[in-house]
Amino acid sequence: MTDVLEQNEIDALLNAVDTGEVEEEAVQGQIFSRHRRHGESVEVRPYDFKRPERVSKDQMRALQTLHEAFARNFGASLSGFLRTIVEVKVANCEQMTYAEFITSLPNPTSFNLVQADEFEGQMCLEISPLIIYPIIDRLLGGTTQDLFIPQRPMTLIETNLIGNVTQRGLEALSEAWSGIRQLVFNISASESNPQLVQIVPPNEVVVVVGFEIKMSNRAGTMNLCIPYNVIEPVMDDLAAQSWFAVSDQTKDTELQSRLGKSLNRASVGVSGILAETTMTMSDLLNLQPGDLIVTEKPAMQPVQIRVEREKKFWATMGKVKGKRALQVLAGYERGERSPGKPQSQPESPSSASSGD
Repeated sequence: MTDVLEQNEIDALLNAVDTGEVEEEAVQGQIFSRHRRHGESVEVRPYDFKRPERVSKDQMRALQTLHEAFARNFGASLSGFLRTIVEVKVANCEQMTYAEFITSLPNPTSFNLVQADEFEGQMCLEISPLIIYPIIDRLLGGTTQDLFIPQRPMTLIETNLIGNVTQRGLEALSEAWSGIRQLVFNISASESNPQLVQIVPPNEVVVVVGFEIKMSNRAGTMNLCIPYNVIEPVMDDLAAQSWFAVSDQTKDTELQSRLGKSLNRASVGVSGILAETTMTMSDLLNLQPGDLIVTEKPAMQPVQIRVEREKKFWATMGKVKGKRALQVLAGYERGERSPGKPQSQPESPSSASSGD
């Protein structure tokens, strides 16, 4: 064992350092790195072993960008559902322990366990009562002006009503995650006291995405808690470069498919233009029942079919089962006066249709 210095020896050593007789030992850079010689240029950062950072900054940025798209889609869906403007935006995106997340939540609240077939484990979707009850009041026909926020768990009827909101949120979440992987989210359980739910160990790292929801004069928060072990299989795909590459490859085909299905169900107006002519305003005002409007077009000449006022086909007139009908002959080409015959002069912009 080394000798213990007495007090007078300690004082003498300190005096020698002050007077310069004994030099202070220089800081060795090797304690930080094998390749650095100057320890002063080394940046030292504190590290909390209770909160290890397992998600890289690039992955956190990718998660934030992904859920910003979710916020926009969810806000648009809620606006249509509630018939009022609802704004949803990402407030923060950080990683913490599950215990810290649970202790930061109010009690009671709307705490939902979310599960996807492709993921092992569960996620948490928490919606604050400050926005839950205004949404319920809006669904029941209220104005949310003098609404009192009760400090109690939601009733069964309120839970069923808010289930329509969370279902739209899960659909928007599936759409946002479609660039990474095709997922179908569903709620496996709901609880009012978050302290009673333990989906991962208290010291497990989770990614918490915080949202702010605004509706007229009311506002509240929503938190999506994603345990690291749940999304660990897709963490490599969350790198910024690979994420954008995957989304670019699947975006066009999926968008075309969705637009095609929607357009196939859309209804359009179709009209047949039998003939066209021009007349003066005085002749138009003097028209009486029984007057004839004479055109230069032969009755047997093909007529135009217009779709939403755009010339589309040539057709011939006839009857089918006692009803007037038009049989399509050919497609319309710009500038044609009849099938296969180009237009010699532009049609008059003031022409009036004699019948549809």
